[in-house]
Amino acid sequence: MKRRTFDALLTSGGIVLTLVLIVAGALLMVGASFAASNVHNQLAEQDIFFPPRSAFAHAKPGTEITPGMKPYLLKYAGEQVLTGGQAEAYANHFIAVHLSEMPYGGVYSKVSAAARAHPKNAKLQALVNTVFEGTTLRGLLLEAYGFGIFGTIALYAGIASFALAFIMLILTVLGFVHLRRVTPDEELAIGTKVLSHA
Repeated sequence: MKRRTFDALLTSGGIVLTLVLIVAGALLMVGASFAASNVHNQLAEQDIFFPPRSAFAHAKPGTEITPGMKPYLLKYAGEQVLTGGQAEAYANHFIAVHLSEMPYGGVYSKVSAAARAHPKNAKLQALVNTVFEGTTLRGLLLEAYGFGIFGTIALYAGIASFALAFIMLILTVLGFVHLRRVTPDEELAIGTKVLSHA
């Protein structure tokens, strides 16, 4: 095989791979943007806010803010829940803590079973609704968090794709430069053997 033909094939492959990486990067960035805006818009509609900074000054077990919440929530004090990270913090370190302090550990299936076993117990009936609402809100927030993680992964993958496309573009340009230096009848040599184009 002619060396020039081989180099032309490799360089053409480089062009194709560069274009594929650019298209993939663009699609990943669109996905990342969609995920971020969708998570933001859905959470904004819920109008959920972290407790104000003043509430963290008096953190005590059994109150709205427990000492264990501070490392996770204090940095968001008073802010509206608008990102996947904030949704995860609110769901796992605020709602989940309060659910765990309720009877039956705030587990909906256990509370519901107890309420069905004692249908005239008004406190249990009210507790079912409270636990259901808390569990549902927690699940929705964690879904927003998961969607936000996918968006973040898409963002980093898009950046990596563009970086690889740039590297591939440089290699392709170098391939074209090298292609111009190869004589038309030069054969491709592998080790000490020369490949013929028979």
